[in-house]
Amino acid sequence: MENKPRLSVIMPAFNEGENIYDNLREAAASLESLDVSFEIVLVDDGSSDNTLEEARRAADSDTRIRIAPNYHNLGKGWALKTGFHRCRGEVVAFLDADLDIPPAQMGLLLQELDSGNHDVVIGSKLHPESRLAYPFSRKLFSLCYFLFIKLLFGLPLRDTQTGIKLYRREVLAEIFPHILVKKFAFDVEILALAHHQGRRIAEVPVILDFRRGLHWGRIRLADIYQILLDTLAIYYRLRVLGYYDRELPVIDRPPRVSVVIAVGPYNDNLKEAVEACLRLDYPDFEVLVFPDEPFDWPDPRVRVVAT
Repeated sequence: MENKPRLSVIMPAFNEGENIYDNLREAAASLESLDVSFEIVLVDDGSSDNTLEEARRAADSDTRIRIAPNYHNLGKGWALKTGFHRCRGEVVAFLDADLDIPPAQMGLLLQELDSGNHDVVIGSKLHPESRLAYPFSRKLFSLCYFLFIKLLFGLPLRDTQTGIKLYRREVLAEIFPHILVKKFAFDVEILALAHHQGRRIAEVPVILDFRRGLHWGRIRLADIYQILLDTLAIYYRLRVLGYYDRELPVIDRPPRVSVVIAVGPYNDNLKEAVEACLRLDYPDFEVLVFPDEPFDWPDPRVRVVAT
């Protein structure tokens, strides 16, 4: 049986075809110098260029590089979920595929994690020892967003968005089933939930060399609006709904077929749809209802999970 690596590095990529082959080879060489068994899981998030082909070319030259494609663009958060389900390491790292942050810095995160005092270690641009070659506009946005996060969640962190993070596997295994954000505020949702659960989070300095030619990289005004909207939604689910404290159902043996119904409030149309499902002449199925607000259903084949 193939030995599992200690470290899994998940790299989400979108339209990185020009650089991804070299970046994957560079990442593998840098991680090799850390003297730890590792794998790199490259998640191509539905790129429209040759990212997937170039990533596969890199994987053909190094068995420690594995490919986990999303065939549609689903967002960074979803891409990291895909990578987590495919990786095998006891500790799991997130690393941006553009390598603005050199992967050799993973050694500092591993050292901090191995001190035994932390469950999560993240790189921070706002750490006083960080060295940044970074546009002023991005620095200003990072600072403003940090203050926004501090106000909402009281996180004992200076930064949540730097693209290098390290987690003990069990932390992500517990948190991922609750995660809803698919794009940029994904990091905030994970860290806010980890802090809410009492996980110990440490920050380390980073060296950042902003490689993108565009002043803002790929962040547009619409993206900034979406980040703020998603962040407020995380606050609402955490502080108002108590969504993250709900116990998720555990399925010992999943049925052969699941019928999923997403709905707002309970209504007659939902009642008619569920009753029609229960009349199906099929030996092994369940009906999953995801309403806005909880309610009970007497038939055990129907599971109601309020969202």
